[in-house]
Amino acid sequence: MSELTFEETSKFLATAQGRLHYHEAGSGPVLLLLHGSGPGVTGWANFRGNLPVFSRHFRTIILDAPGYGKSDPVDGDPVQVAKHAVIALMDGLGIEKASIIGNSYGGIVGGHLAADHPERVDRYITIGGIGFNITSTFPNEGLTRLVDFIENPTRENIVAWLESMVYDKSILTEDLVDMRFKAALDPITMASSKKMYTRSALQAIGEAMKGPAAAQRLAFLGKIQAPTLIAWGRDDKVSPLDGALLPMRLIANAELHVFPNCGHWAMIECKDRFERLAIDFLQS
Repeated sequence: MSELTFEETSKFLATAQGRLHYHEAGSGPVLLLLHGSGPGVTGWANFRGNLPVFSRHFRTIILDAPGYGKSDPVDGDPVQVAKHAVIALMDGLGIEKASIIGNSYGGIVGGHLAADHPERVDRYITIGGIGFNITSTFPNEGLTRLVDFIENPTRENIVAWLESMVYDKSILTEDLVDMRFKAALDPITMASSKKMYTRSALQAIGEAMKGPAAAQRLAFLGKIQAPTLIAWGRDDKVSPLDGALLPMRLIANAELHVFPNCGHWAMIECKDRFERLAIDFLQS
């Protein structure tokens, strides 16, 4: 299978909220890939390894959310900003309906999109992201290490965060660490990270997971109508596995698949198995 390069798949779309950058390859039903958050993340960093496989079956589009990669930053709540960006991308490219795969933050964005615009989402796959801690503590190791880096952006701290993201640390090559560290230090990227990951922000999320606020935080899950696949790494230190239980119950047409020996990046750590599972689900 031939490699797809960054340059040959890279495209831009001008919108009322600035330029959106995306990668596109393949033909057929549309599949949108939405990346996670954190230092140095881009759509390409999350999904470049999956693009050659998915593009054999789908018109596959990897979006950089506003403020990430080469997309312009936009003020506002990061989840809502990214949701509106997906709609703007679909409208700008003439896409009426698409399936979505979202990792972590991208999974949350995809879930809100499926809840608020059910007519635009065919099928929905989330890799972590939409969970709600039931028995595990919050914040957990992965989020704590992430904030450590945002507050003190050293190479040592980004290594500690990346190690919390995966089960098999051998995949964290020097080249990967260098790429993520360089990208994380970009001023716009750092500003996007600081919107979401501070001690006070995590404290506010923790408070919102208690009492009536918790029910409000989960309300969007019950509105998701699209057939949904919840994919989770059993050994995820960012979004622990118990977080999958409420989404599995509250989303009417949801099924759950747990990958053993896998952290927060199932699409990377369990690449072949995840791709087979996703393609089968999307085509069924």
